[in-house]
Amino acid sequence: MMAITRGFTGRPRRGGNDRLPPGQYDTGAGWPVLTAELTPQIDVDEWTMTIDGLVDQPTTWDWRGIHALPSDSYFGDIHCVTTWSKFDTTFSGVSLDSLLEVTGVRPEATHVFATSTTGYTTNLPLADITDGKAWIVWDFDGKPLTPEHGGPVRLLVPHLYFWKSAKWITRIELRDHDEQGFWERNGYHDRGDPWLEQRYQGDA
Repeated sequence: MMAITRGFTGRPRRGGNDRLPPGQYDTGAGWPVLTAELTPQIDVDEWTMTIDGLVDQPTTWDWRGIHALPSDSYFGDIHCVTTWSKFDTTFSGVSLDSLLEVTGVRPEATHVFATSTTGYTTNLPLADITDGKAWIVWDFDGKPLTPEHGGPVRLLVPHLYFWKSAKWITRIELRDHDEQGFWERNGYHDRGDPWLEQRYQGDA
């Protein structure tokens, strides 16, 4: 039987802030730690990340190589399917657009399949990680991302529920079809738009 980390049942929405998607509450200064697996301790000297699949030039970056790319930041809100939202977060790293500029993207690519060092996976339409919508990040609020929040490096796709922002990212494969990842196979929505409340399979 699959274990569900405490907190995945959510809490009621509080207040009338129009920055909150339906069914969410403002977590304030806190940032809940929710995970479906044990937190790994990853040595940055051994960490790598690969983008492959339907690309012109499959590429693997190590810690130094990915930091040599043009840096970029996200400032804004994040939303978890467990109903918490956190306002005014700042993440720094490199945009997926910069990485895909290196690898190229073949015309037939429509989706990506993201994999973590733990084996966790999630699926995304290609359109949801391009045009300034997604990043590979290693800093949060000016400090290195902690392991419990996905450090040393996580995927950040802030316009979707946060389970799509895979922790401990190690690979992004471009594909010409969709394939469900870990939580999607276990009943979560394939896309996860907070403003449409796409929490579970069958939601609009």
